[in-house]
Amino acid sequence: MYTYSRLKRVLLGESLPTSASVHERLSNATGLAVLASDALSSVAYATQETLLVLLLAGSSSLSLSLPISGIIVLLLAIVALSYRQTIKAYPNGGGAYIVARENLGTYPGLIAAASLMIDYILTVTVSISAGIAALTSAVPSLLPYTVELCLVCIVLIMFANLRGLRESGKIFMVPTYAFIVGIFVLIGCGLFQQATGHVLPALENIPAKEPLGLFLIARAFAAGCTALTGVEAISDGVLAFKPPEWKNARLTLTYLGVILGVMFLGISYLAHIYQVIPKENETLLSVLGKDIFGLGIFYYYLQAATLLILLLAANTSYADFPRLCYFLARDGFLPRQLSLLGDRLVYSNGINLLSFCAAVLIIIFRGDTTAVIPLYAVGVFTSFTLSQSGMVIHWFKERGKGWQSSALMNGIGAVATTGVLAVIVATKFLLGAWVVVVTIPIVVSLFLAINRHYRYVAARLSIQGIAPISYPPRPKVKAVKHPAVVLVGQLHRGTLEALDYARLIADEVVAVHVDIGLTDRAKLQAAWQDLQSDIPLEILESPYRSVTEALTHFLALFEEQRPGVFLTLIIPAFVTRNWWEGLLHNQTAFFLKAALRAKRSRVVTTVRYYL
Repeated sequence: MYTYSRLKRVLLGESLPTSASVHERLSNATGLAVLASDALSSVAYATQETLLVLLLAGSSSLSLSLPISGIIVLLLAIVALSYRQTIKAYPNGGGAYIVARENLGTYPGLIAAASLMIDYILTVTVSISAGIAALTSAVPSLLPYTVELCLVCIVLIMFANLRGLRESGKIFMVPTYAFIVGIFVLIGCGLFQQATGHVLPALENIPAKEPLGLFLIARAFAAGCTALTGVEAISDGVLAFKPPEWKNARLTLTYLGVILGVMFLGISYLAHIYQVIPKENETLLSVLGKDIFGLGIFYYYLQAATLLILLLAANTSYADFPRLCYFLARDGFLPRQLSLLGDRLVYSNGINLLSFCAAVLIIIFRGDTTAVIPLYAVGVFTSFTLSQSGMVIHWFKERGKGWQSSALMNGIGAVATTGVLAVIVATKFLLGAWVVVVTIPIVVSLFLAINRHYRYVAARLSIQGIAPISYPPRPKVKAVKHPAVVLVGQLHRGTLEALDYARLIADEVVAVHVDIGLTDRAKLQAAWQDLQSDIPLEILESPYRSVTEALTHFLALFEEQRPGVFLTLIIPAFVTRNWWEGLLHNQTAFFLKAALRAKRSRVVTTVRYYL
C-alpha cells in the first residue's frame, strides 16, 4: 500500500486540497489549448476526408471541395454563434445534456449525453490515429507499430490529465500554438508562391469509380463536417475558466471560431490551387508541406506540430468526458464513483474510463483513421441538434431582454445541425454510422437501468416514515472497556442497524462522519438529533477528500485517550441483490478494511444490511 502511494505521488504529484480548486482554473490562452485542441486539429484531416470522397468521382470533381468547405465554414459560424447564446444562458456550464434535459425532458437529455460520450471516445481514437498517421507519413518505417504507438500515446495523455487541469494546460499550450503557427505559415507561404508566379503542378487524370451525384456530394460534405467536432467543448467546460467564467468562455469560443474557419478554408484553398490529393500512407498536409516547403526544416516542423496537436486533440475529450460523467453520476445515471474528485482535483475515474474505451477502439480498428471516420460526427451533431432545440425552448420560457434574437440564432442552429445530421446518417449509415445509431439507445438503456437500481436502493434504505426515537441518555462509565466507533456515510436503515449493534457490544459509542466537501451539515445534524440523540456525532473535515486518512487520524487520537482497550470500528454496508450491482457503489467498507489492515487496527466489524 505504501509503495503504491509513493509511486502515485511520483507520477501524478502530491494531493491537492479542495480549497485549491480555484487556482486550477484556465486563462483564455490556456483554455483554447485545453478545450479547443480537438476542433483546431481537425483541419489536419477534414479537407483530406472530403477529397477522398470526391476522388471517387474522378479528379475533375475535386474543384467542388472549395464550395463544400465554404458551406462548412458558414455552418461553423452558425454553431459558434449558437453556443455563445448557450454560454450566456448557462453561465455555470451548459452542455448538451443539461440543456436538453432541462428544456426537452429526461430522454432527450440522456440521448444527448450518450451521443456526446460516444463522440468523446471516438475523438480520442480519431485524434491519436491521425497523429500517428502524421508520424508514419514522415517516418514510414514506423508504420508496422501503429497500434502500439497509439496505445502509448493514450497512456501518456491519461497521466498528463491525471496530474490536474492546470498542469495539463501548461503541457498542451506549446503544441497547440505551434500547430496554429505552422498552419498559418503554410498558408502564407503557399499564397505568396502563387502570387509570385510559382508554377503549379498539373494533377494527373484520375478516372471516376462512381458517378458524381447529389448523394456523393452530400457524403463529401458529411466527411468534411468532422471539422466541427469539438466546438461544443467550451460550453461544456465554462467552469474551468477563471472568473468571470462565462465571459472568458464566450471570448475563447470566438477565438476558436475565427482561427478554425481561417485555417480550414486556407488548407482547402491550398489543396485546390496546388492540385494535391492525399496519397496512400501519406496525409494531405504532408503532401502540401513537401510542395510548399520542400523536404526541409519547415516541413518537419509542420509534421511534428501536426503529430503533437492531433495527439493532444484527444485532450478536449479528457477535459469534457469526465465532467459529463460527473453530471450523469450526480443525477444517478452512471456509477457514483464517476462523481468523485481524485487527488489532483480531476475526475480520475472518468479519465480512466475514457482511456480504456479509446484503447479498445484503437485495437479493434488497428489505428486506421479512415476506418473510424464514418462513425465520427454522428454523436456530436445529435448533441448539437438537441442542445440548440433545447435553447429555443429555454428562450421562449425565459423571455428575458433580447430573447427573440437569441431564440432566432439558436433556431437557425437547430435547423442547420438537424439537416447536417440527416445528411451524415444517410451518407455514412452503411459505411459504419449504423454502429453509433444502434449504440446510442443501448447506452441510454444502460443509463435508465442504473437509475432504476439507485432508486430501488434509495427506497429500501430510506428512513422516511421512521418516527423520531427518544433514547434515554447512555449511562456514563468510569472505566471504558469496550468503546466503539461507527462510521456514518449517510443516515439510512443500514446505519441504524449498525448503531443498534454498537449499543449491544460497547459501553461507549461515538459516530463519525467524514465530510469530503459534499455534506449538508445542518440537514445531517437535524436528522441525527431526531433519530439517534443518545450517541454523539463527530463530523470530520477531509480537505484532501480521503475518508481513510481522516478516519485513521481520528482513531489514533481516540485510542491514545483510552489506552489498553480494544476499540471496535463498525462499518455499515448494504448488500445488493446481485454481485454486479455492487459495482455501482463505492465499496467503502472493502477499501477501508484494506487500509486499516495496514494501520494494524485490531477490531473492524462490518454490519451488513441486505437489500
